Amino acid sequence: MQKGEKHMQRMMANLMTAVLCVLMAGCSTSAGKEETEGTALKRIGIIQLMEHTSLNQIHDAVMDELSALGYEDGVNCRIDYENAQGDTNNLTTIVQTMEGNGEDVVIAITTPAAQAAMALSDTTPIVFTAVTDPIAAGLVESLDKTDKNITGTSDAVDVTSIMDLAMEFVPGAKTVGYIYNPGEDNSVSNLKKLQAYCDEKGLSVETAGITSSSELQTAAQTICQKVDIIFVGNDNTVAEAMPVLSNTAIANGIPVFTGADSMVKDGGLATKGIDYTQLGKESADMADMILQGTPVSDIPVRVYAEDLYIYVNTKTADALGIEIPSSVTADAKYVEVN
Repeated sequence: MQKGEKHMQRMMANLMTAVLCVLMAGCSTSAGKEETEGTALKRIGIIQLMEHTSLNQIHDAVMDELSALGYEDGVNCRIDYENAQGDTNNLTTIVQTMEGNGEDVVIAITTPAAQAAMALSDTTPIVFTAVTDPIAAGLVESLDKTDKNITGTSDAVDVTSIMDLAMEFVPGAKTVGYIYNPGEDNSVSNLKKLQAYCDEKGLSVETAGITSSSELQTAAQTICQKVDIIFVGNDNTVAEAMPVLSNTAIANGIPVFTGADSMVKDGGLATKGIDYTQLGKESADMADMILQGTPVSDIPVRVYAEDLYIYVNTKTADALGIEIPSSVTADAKYVEVN
């Protein structure tokens, strides 16, 4: 082989070696960058008890607000969403999964979800939402003392305001029906408030306890024969099948007053309460504050005791043949739902 040819071969070999080194270096740099980015991503866990209008509304509001705050799943954060599908036994497994994920913050939707998530609070900040009575649920000692690494937003039902509204619609009502799941702390709490209101006003209360949404129709049909109006708080078991209750009550000519705007959307007659979209938005804001370094102890529980809206389902009112009182429609925070 001639000298010139050998020189050309050496040059080609050196060139190929250089190219391979560049490619390998590039791959190494790229892989290292992905790994660095992966470990740097903040993880946000979301636990939802079940599917129904109220909880879905909160979940969607949380996701929308996180997006508005700049969180993009798979790009600059990881959002791990788990739904227990109405089975509280699934919550234990979900919490174990969240622990394995190493979440930086967990948003727990409903009281049972928040109580289950407490198992993570030694290492992971918890933001609860849709919890009626966080003190009775054992989540906090007081609304402004959040020293258990847990805070959040409460959907406390203003039973007095809702019942006052109910009496505007049906001033002659004497007996109030209450359908609830005795296993839900929020529902037991609301029953106590309802009983106190009725005792003061000289009204009687008929209760019907259910353990699953499949029992709701029978319970509704039975209680409709005994009462003038029905009140349901923010009971998740009832909310899961709210259209069933609404249809049964309408067929029996009984108005249903609810603890949530979403339950009015599902056929209840009216409520006076908070906007559940705002509840979800505020919960996402709290999670963001924590991720930005704000201590949980500096974030008090948010309770919406003011700025309440009156929600009325006009289709339900028409179906029941009830005229909406002028005192209600004249309110600046009157909202029609149909």
